[in-house]
Amino acid sequence: MPTQPARGLSFFVLLAVLLSATLTVGTISAPPVTSAASLLEIAELLAHPEQYDHQDVVVSGAVTNVQLATNRQGQPAYGFLLKDQAGTLKVISLGQAEVHEGDQVIVEGVFSRLRQVGRSIVYNEIKALSVKPLNRLNPDLVG
Repeated sequence: MPTQPARGLSFFVLLAVLLSATLTVGTISAPPVTSAASLLEIAELLAHPEQYDHQDVVVSGAVTNVQLATNRQGQPAYGFLLKDQAGTLKVISLGQAEVHEGDQVIVEGVFSRLRQVGRSIVYNEIKALSVKPLNRLNPDLVG
């Protein structure tokens, strides 16, 4: 099971995922979960993807390979790879990207161990409900 698709195909797979994700992510209005106890390691998701499939998860890592897109309704969307020392996950979200290459972030969303997009299969993906950069902390929260 590959953890990173070929670069040339990855943008088109990501774009297809974003377009198909519009209907589901756009209607989710669950409050974000931000307790330290619920923070998962990427290694845990990769080791037991079936256990977390279609579940709400919270993970952290470094942003790489940011890709911008627009869905069929003209809404902005984006995706990126989330990396830590243990592995890599794909993250997709609607809205304007407020993250940049190298940012450390916390991602809250729904994990999918695999999903078919046309003829391609996308593995280990999170449809993000929230992406919060850690390197731009709120001064009110720093004591």
